[in-house]
Amino acid sequence: MLDALQQTDRGRAELRRTIEQEVRYANITIIEGNQASQFGIGMVSARIAEIVLRDERAVIPIGSYNPTYGVTLSMPSVLGQTGVVQFLEPAMSEEERQALQRSAETLKAAVARIQGR
Repeated sequence: MLDALQQTDRGRAELRRTIEQEVRYANITIIEGNQASQFGIGMVSARIAEIVLRDERAVIPIGSYNPTYGVTLSMPSVLGQTGVVQFLEPAMSEEERQALQRSAETLKAAVARIQGR
């Protein structure tokens, strides 16, 4: 993706801001268009069911337990009939990798609190 970006006038920082904005407000966009968010949830659920039933081995961002981080994370993954068959960790800067690790640690700590550990 970054290779394609280099062929445009947009910078990496601008692309990151745009993607972050779109991800953060995707649900609001769906609500504005349909007056309800369950349509988006339903569409995604139906697509996940199709991928699993057809053993498509499609690449989608999906939450699943990631043994590398010891917690459930949403990462690009290959999904098939048996569930997640491969994690596809995107290339990250050291800063991004550290931020992901901090997020994983925060989630593990939250789970431990809930489980009373």
